[in-house]
Amino acid sequence: MTESLSKSPRLSNSNVHPFEIVLFEPEIPLNVGSIARTCACSGCPLHLVGTLGFRLDDRLARRAGLDYWEHTDVHVHKCWEDFKSDMDSRRMWFFSTKGKKSYWEVKYDPGDLLVFGSERTGLPGRILESGRGVVVTVPMLENRRSLNLSNTVAIALYEALRQNIPE
Repeated sequence: MTESLSKSPRLSNSNVHPFEIVLFEPEIPLNVGSIARTCACSGCPLHLVGTLGFRLDDRLARRAGLDYWEHTDVHVHKCWEDFKSDMDSRRMWFFSTKGKKSYWEVKYDPGDLLVFGSERTGLPGRILESGRGVVVTVPMLENRRSLNLSNTVAIALYEALRQNIPE
């Protein structure tokens, strides 16, 4: 029993930046702070796209991210079109409650972009229907609106890592 507690698994520095997290118009600073912390701990860059519902120096965002902000590679893009042209032809996974395929049914590859919408409205139809990415979902019980954004990011990212990081 003590063997399982002796050493925690860690990501190696050679696996840094295997995926990138993209938040389209996030509204809640505490969520973005928590996601920044997840990105810092996993070595994944964070892209903030479009109009944010707060300022990046917001006290709540800073507090949720604790002292991890300095370890987070954050990129801010003015609009979706700027972001899309910056990312060229990289593969995107759109996470939405409208997805027909579960996030665990797909194969993620290093370099993929995991894209999430705002807490209140999710990703807009123009992005989901653009043909630019594959729409997937995190299954949940019927008659539930959605999971918390920071929880959804963590669930998706760690599944992608699980599929790609050697033991």
